[in-house]
Amino acid sequence: MIDPVTGFAYPESWVMKCCDEKALALAKSGFGVLTSNGSVLQRGFTTGSTAAAACYAAIVSLGFPSDVSPIMLPCGILAEIPATGRDGEGSARKFSGDYPADITAGILICAKASPADKIVLETGEGVGRFVRDTPRYAKGDAAVSPPAKKEILDAVSAACKAAGIRGASVFLTIPDGRRIGALTLNPKVGVEGGISVVGTTGFVEPWDDHLSETVGERIRDAEKVVITTGRIGLRYSRLLFPDYEVVLAGSKIAEGLAAAEHCDAAIICGLPGLILRFFNQEAATSRGYATVEEMIAGPDGKTVLEEELALAKHKYPWLRMVIIDRSGQVLGDTL
Repeated sequence: MIDPVTGFAYPESWVMKCCDEKALALAKSGFGVLTSNGSVLQRGFTTGSTAAAACYAAIVSLGFPSDVSPIMLPCGILAEIPATGRDGEGSARKFSGDYPADITAGILICAKASPADKIVLETGEGVGRFVRDTPRYAKGDAAVSPPAKKEILDAVSAACKAAGIRGASVFLTIPDGRRIGALTLNPKVGVEGGISVVGTTGFVEPWDDHLSETVGERIRDAEKVVITTGRIGLRYSRLLFPDYEVVLAGSKIAEGLAAAEHCDAAIICGLPGLILRFFNQEAATSRGYATVEEMIAGPDGKTVLEEELALAKHKYPWLRMVIIDRSGQVLGDTL
């Protein structure tokens, strides 16, 4: 059984533990994730997918009312996302699945559309903007990631065809985005005025926060374990280390490492930010950078990463450390 989102081949022992046929079907479809104990966690939809659904609903409602938007997710799965479209206005609420700690869960994303000769997408209130140049964005850019933007534009194009119009001008807003954005890490990474519209696969990966009390137990029970810190790390750790038990520890790195010390093999794998800050809280700021991402993207990023990993390896000689970027490319490995 293969997860169609990540390509991860579920161990047969996991499949055998799942006695719920509906849950197993959910995992087979990609809308759920099978775990090692046989339970299935439901994936949600990213802000990018939710925005795409709102835009689709707004455009098709120029011709007829709509209550669901068929959205082709970046991972290639077609999702029917609830979205209300009436008289050129669309809206959708973000469904986060089994990720209860998602601060943007339930947030309303709105779109207004009008016929046009071509496709035009603009963002307004509640969509964050970069207030400084970063490795991936220029000052003033809307905080809409390339995969999310493509997903939205693809949805807009499909909606124009469904509505029988040549093109559309779409204005995207997030009414509560400014307030929610201030509660996220956005201000620290140079985004202000709202939340980010993002999503690599279109899905929100289930988060293990609701299983946090079992993180240590799950790690101790594993012979070979990968500790990861976030959804991207979870996804690529399963691909990079298919023979390992992958445990999403989130911010509970210290607890996870304490439990992993006696495993036969232990790896920590994920994006550089949380991992490098755990080993050295001032890794970036001591070098004059606001964030670890900006530090890694700097002219000496490769050297700095090697230095930080060497220092961390000295403290944890038994631990393999693998740093990846958002596409799963390995940036550093202490093997």
